[in-house]
Amino acid sequence: MTDLSSASTTAWHTVGIDAALSQLDSDASTGLSAQAVVDRRSRYGPNELEETGGRPAWRILLDQFTNIMLLMLIAVAVVSGVLSFRNQEFPKDAIAIFAIVILNGVLGYLQESRAEKALAALKQMASPNVLVQRDDRLQEVPSQDLVPGDIMLLEAGDQVAADGRLLEASNLQLRESALTGEAQGVNKQAAPTLASETALAERKNLVFQGTEVVQGRGRVLVTGTGMKTELGRIAAMLQGVETEPTPLQQRMTQLGNVLVTGSLTLVAIVVVGGVIFGGWEAFERLLEVALSMAVAVVPEGLPAVITVTLAIGTQRMVRRHALIRRLPAVETLGSVTTICSDKTGTLTQNKMVVQQVRTLGETLHITGEGYAPEGDFLSESQSIDPRRSTDTGLLLVDGLLCNDSVLQKEMGDWAIMGDPTEGALVVMAAKSGLDRHHLGHELQRVVEFPFSSERKRMSVVLSGVEALAADLTLPGEVVRSPYLMLAKGSPEMLLDCCTSCLKGADRVAMGEETRSHILADNADMAAKGMRVLGFAYRPLSEVPTEGDPDGAEQDLVWLGLVGMIDALRPEVRVAVERCRGAGIRPMMITGDHQLTAMAIAQDLGIADAQAKSLSGADLEKMSQAELEAAVKEVNIYARVSPEHKLRIVKALQKDHQIVAMTGDGVNDAPALKQAEIGIAMGITGTDVSKEASDMVLLDDNFATIVAATEEGRVVYTNIRRFVKYILGSNIGELLTIALSPLILPILDVPLTPLQILWMNLVTDGFPALALAVEPAEPDVMERSPHDPQEGIFARGLGAYMLRIGVVFAIISVSMMVWAYNWSQQGGDPDRWKTMVFTTLCLAQMGHAIAVRSNTRLTVEMSPWSNPFVLGAVTLTCVLQLMLIYVEPLRNFFGTHLLSPYELLICFGFSTLLFVWVEAEKIYRRIRGKVVRD
Repeated sequence: MTDLSSASTTAWHTVGIDAALSQLDSDASTGLSAQAVVDRRSRYGPNELEETGGRPAWRILLDQFTNIMLLMLIAVAVVSGVLSFRNQEFPKDAIAIFAIVILNGVLGYLQESRAEKALAALKQMASPNVLVQRDDRLQEVPSQDLVPGDIMLLEAGDQVAADGRLLEASNLQLRESALTGEAQGVNKQAAPTLASETALAERKNLVFQGTEVVQGRGRVLVTGTGMKTELGRIAAMLQGVETEPTPLQQRMTQLGNVLVTGSLTLVAIVVVGGVIFGGWEAFERLLEVALSMAVAVVPEGLPAVITVTLAIGTQRMVRRHALIRRLPAVETLGSVTTICSDKTGTLTQNKMVVQQVRTLGETLHITGEGYAPEGDFLSESQSIDPRRSTDTGLLLVDGLLCNDSVLQKEMGDWAIMGDPTEGALVVMAAKSGLDRHHLGHELQRVVEFPFSSERKRMSVVLSGVEALAADLTLPGEVVRSPYLMLAKGSPEMLLDCCTSCLKGADRVAMGEETRSHILADNADMAAKGMRVLGFAYRPLSEVPTEGDPDGAEQDLVWLGLVGMIDALRPEVRVAVERCRGAGIRPMMITGDHQLTAMAIAQDLGIADAQAKSLSGADLEKMSQAELEAAVKEVNIYARVSPEHKLRIVKALQKDHQIVAMTGDGVNDAPALKQAEIGIAMGITGTDVSKEASDMVLLDDNFATIVAATEEGRVVYTNIRRFVKYILGSNIGELLTIALSPLILPILDVPLTPLQILWMNLVTDGFPALALAVEPAEPDVMERSPHDPQEGIFARGLGAYMLRIGVVFAIISVSMMVWAYNWSQQGGDPDRWKTMVFTTLCLAQMGHAIAVRSNTRLTVEMSPWSNPFVLGAVTLTCVLQLMLIYVEPLRNFFGTHLLSPYELLICFGFSTLLFVWVEAEKIYRRIRGKVVRD
């Protein structure tokens, strides 16, 4: 028997039935013996997906405390606690710092601890039990017990439990949308062997684990189980994808490294300089200065503010039909440079709609969207009434009655019950005013020859045909015949059964010239991305023999062709245009045919007529380096497999693109997980794709992606806005603390670690949260995406923070010198510390008001466009005053009472920072420089 490695690499679609049975040492009639099953189970293992271990919860939590800023705070808390115990003081500073460290660690844990459920969802797609032939008898066994070589029986409603080669197929149709992404049922055939390069979606002699049997029955030789199935390969790819940090996470890491490095450098300078000039006896006081500096540089409230900001962004996105599953994805959306979209259901409505009807006498175009029966037939020559002309009218009846679908209204919308292709024909008839009820009850279906994959057509035989004559102009032979056969199917296969054709009201012989003309029309419609069906009829004098379609489907009369296409979502064209205006590149990656993909992409503006496209077969021949070069130009990919989607995303990322990838099937999960933004379909998406995604489209609409991208840009802009607000203030605090021992005649600092924590959490935090809901600027979607590689300090943010920090320090130090001299004249000599503390807090309020815009002055902005800023500033000022004038708070925070005059001085100095920021805007306006976040 073939060993495991050989069987797992065999291209089974290229192998004939007998050869497949021989290779797996199996018997089609008796199946495997019990002993053979035991032997193979020990060799192949159970038929289930294997799960590799991920990070346990404790490791995820522990990893949160490896952040360099939290490590520095932990060290500060430890030193602060030691000093407190040494001085026999309650360690309130240490406790407060530890509380902040734990809070930030928990926030990070909650963001990252989402268990990876994609593989669990994959496992649920396996059928619990399966019918097999073993020891020459039928047995029902658990799906986990299947082994290669088993003979598996399938019938309508079954879920396929393993990959296999068909041995027999009777009218067998499978729904493989979960695996291939295409909604159309696939007709299976056992006999043919296929070329090795045949795409997965076209391997009609194979069945795959996780797919569903729609109709018919079949016998299957199991060729792959567990991780050796197509589903297993996807699971392996899914587990092999390593999640990269988001741009925001990378920028926050960069920020932490810079802040901690700068802080430690400054601490070293201050401590070493102090020891040199003040001696070792000053070391403990210098250590307290260093602790205050370390606390001042770390923006303790920033992680919480970012988390809340992202959460607010998710709520706004939900209102625009996008559900965010991972908070960092909100900001990442704002950096997206490329959107890779599936076609079916995302760019289109997943509703087949007839666009064109061609008879030998007329070409008609049909208007209207979706399944609504409203619409018109537009005739190119206007010489024939499409609703009453003989050939067109009979073709419409053919489409309506050789059909099992029903058009009905549900919840105010028109919907199709049945096959989408047949539904399109019912809608086509309805647009001409025809429906089954209208045609009367005299029409009865007496015989049906269902569609088969060999014949590629179906037909029905009707009685009571004379009822049609009341509304339609019919050929005399139809009216005189007691029975009428109506047929539809593949144009080429149906044409072979036709000996004549109807042109207008005349029946003429089918000549080679006419046949060539029909085939040319078929090719022309297919080249435009349409799915084309042919229609024919035959008057009958007697009911044909049931079960003998080949005998009955002869001497047919050709009626014409109908071309249909998956209707485009009307809002997508505008969304694609907005993408291009925003510098975002839209791409189509689909499992559909190349011609269909090209036609739709050109219609939507994703590509022009000269654009290149690549198929899955093309990708198979390309190296990764060649693909990396191709993705810079090609926007359309058709007939792709799961590996192809993953390769395309990786190639784009190699070009430093931030990729958003849509998908709904199991096959999309690896690419969804690899992309910076994996976007699953909320309506048609599988559980696997949703669990692998970062965002779920609640309406499966491409336009929603663009709307979510706009929200992402707003979030990113607001994050940059409050980062420069918080860090500009922190740098000012740091410089003030560092300079105070050098400028004042005493070796002391104005702020305790607890007061600094108050400033970083409350004074910074509330206004920062208010800035997080600043509305979008009008041109947010008219700018190109920001460079994905840019750092947190890019586009002048770093220079701004340093500049504002220096100005802030100059104002604070000037205030400190004046307040120190003033407080020494009488009363409480330490009240200068509270004056500096208050000035620093109040100055940040003015900064929060001014930082709302880089270009507009505060007086030019309505305070009601973001009333939260005004509310946050007012609340923070009240809280700051309570620390001074409410005794329990004053005692806890170590502040001192200030006189009204001293408080007025604090307000006066604090307004200088607001004046400076506004003056910078005026200066930039005069110089003609526009700086955008």
